[in-house]
Amino acid sequence: VQLVESGGGLVQAGGSLRLSCVASGRTFSGYHMGWFRQAPGNEREFVADIWWSSGNTFYAASVKGRLTISRDNAKNTVYLQMNSLKPEDTAVYYCAAGVFSGSYYYTERSYAYWGQGTQVTVSS
Repeated sequence: VQLVESGGGLVQAGGSLRLSCVASGRTFSGYHMGWFRQAPGNEREFVADIWWSSGNTFYAASVKGRLTISRDNAKNTVYLQMNSLKPEDTAVYYCAAGVFSGSYYYTERSYAYWGQGTQVTVSS
């Protein structure tokens, strides 16, 4: 299994970025696909999750309304559209995949596979 993120970069506050995560190596139809982020000196934290089969989505309270997770089945790709970015959104963003039941999308332990991360920097 391989997860490859792209789309990070430097953007001014209020701007937008779209991150992509291309998944390969198996069928992900039953998987949850998550985005996490880690800022310098902080622990990695949950951002958003999408259940590939149903399309149901879950968000951290700090990003709800500004960030949107989606998937493209044909391209085996998960996206994170980030709008109205703030300096506090600066972090390395990671894509993750896992199979689990219940509402455990917010914890890293639920995800077995991880990408290498992509840096997002928001300047004030």
